[in-house]
Amino acid sequence: MIKTTILDASTDNIIYCADLLKNGEVVAMPTETVYGLAANIFNDKAVSKIFEIKGRPQDNPLICHISNISMLDELTIDLHSEIFQKLIEKFWPGPLTVIVPRNKKVSNLITANLDTVAIRFPSHIVSRKLIEACGFPLAAPSANLSGKPSPTSANHVFYDLNGRIKAILDGGICEVGLESTIVKIEDDSLRVLRPGIISVDMLKEVTENIVLDDSVLNQIDPNSTVISPGTKYKHYSPNADIVLVDSSLDDFRTYVSDKLKENVWCAVFDGEQKCFDKNVLTFGYNEKDQAHNIFMVLRKFDELGASKVFFRCPKKENIGLAVYNRLLRAAAFNLVVL
Repeated sequence: MIKTTILDASTDNIIYCADLLKNGEVVAMPTETVYGLAANIFNDKAVSKIFEIKGRPQDNPLICHISNISMLDELTIDLHSEIFQKLIEKFWPGPLTVIVPRNKKVSNLITANLDTVAIRFPSHIVSRKLIEACGFPLAAPSANLSGKPSPTSANHVFYDLNGRIKAILDGGICEVGLESTIVKIEDDSLRVLRPGIISVDMLKEVTENIVLDDSVLNQIDPNSTVISPGTKYKHYSPNADIVLVDSSLDDFRTYVSDKLKENVWCAVFDGEQKCFDKNVLTFGYNEKDQAHNIFMVLRKFDELGASKVFFRCPKKENIGLAVYNRLLRAAAFNLVVL
């Protein structure tokens, strides 16, 4: 079994991890969104390890992470679209992934044989220093077992991937706590494929032509081809069965009151826990807090041995839409509307 080590993000350790990546290994790195499992995008054997380690389906494309704009030349043939330039100027570096036409240098393993590639310029200083030390972009999905809650700390990564990778660079708790917003440029419009902390309202500062993809709120055909990570399969799910309940607090309390026994729990907004006598956790007061906390709370239910969890439904607008999207998928679309 591989010995997995959590390393502080010193210059020496960043160089050590860059050397691992140059030699075809994979490394877990922090970003401002969640921790990523990184590999050299130009090394197919290394990229294959990502899928093997995570148990990730190979028709689920990966996001390429860069540390400077000059790296775009290696990834895409479309650098001159006005809307792309506006997105770069406003949101990069930051938690936005943009899907654009691919450069043929990018492996089919990265793109799932599509003619597009997903690109992100993270703002976390450790990921940027690591990419710079490598000198090439890094493919990096979330550093967890496929389908499980995304990791927002080095310890989360260790829990999932201990014995599978050599190194985890520790950059602290992720600031955002939720994966990046993913958009695809379509002429003069943007199609939102995965909502995130960069909300639809924020994107409207670049263009008013925003389309919310059907996959954001609806389960898609399992045989369909997807162009974005996080849209096809069950994701973000703990061992417990998740039930998302769309209701008022009073109706929620009535619905779950006789169900909270043994290993059955509920998750509510901060301040609402006083309405319940037992088996309750909170996941934030406002949308931003909920985005930051949601994966930590989902993992907490595994620690508690929960078999079933009823979640209060967050708002379905702005950042709340991103939290709602993650909970829908964690619940495998098990939604109760009261």
